Amino acid sequence: MRIQRGSKRGSGRPFIIGIGGAHSKVGKTTVACQILKRLGGWGAIKYTKTLFYSSIVDSPGILRQKNKDTNRLLDAGAHEVLWVQSPPEGLKEILQIAVDRLSHLKGIILEGNSAIEALRPDVVIFIPGNKELKRSADEILRMADAVIFDKDLPSGTPEGAERFRSDDVEGYTNFITGLMIERKDKKTAQG
Repeated sequence: MRIQRGSKRGSGRPFIIGIGGAHSKVGKTTVACQILKRLGGWGAIKYTKTLFYSSIVDSPGILRQKNKDTNRLLDAGAHEVLWVQSPPEGLKEILQIAVDRLSHLKGIILEGNSAIEALRPDVVIFIPGNKELKRSADEILRMADAVIFDKDLPSGTPEGAERFRSDDVEGYTNFITGLMIERKDKKTAQG
């Protein structure tokens, strides 16, 4: 496993909001950016599947490249962004290292279906897009606390999931921050 730069370790797992989607280019980073604009002191993890190696990229020269999702996340207010690359079989381990490195932050936005399955975030957001759902997306849809869609709500949307049109930024960011406070309070009460 290749990890760039030194590792930071904090105590306890921060609150994690996972954003998954039906396929690439559905707007996961756009939604992540809208949420980051409202939450101070948060970080983000962007996951990309690779075939042969695992890495955590934290180099500003790479993360700040023009037109990269990582640059958009930083511009939206993320204090730190890590780009995790891994084959599926090493994902859980490398994601835990990334979460540990960001554990000093108030919370983490996590992008990617496989990353959501591996970490089981505190809140899950699903974005269906306009194409048919890929198989890995079905599980994320079933886990969703909120579904943010453009045209049509996907069949199989859980009954308990809140539904928001993609242009209702105020609605979904308010819902997510409210749900986050509710779940943090519940965790604190459970001890």
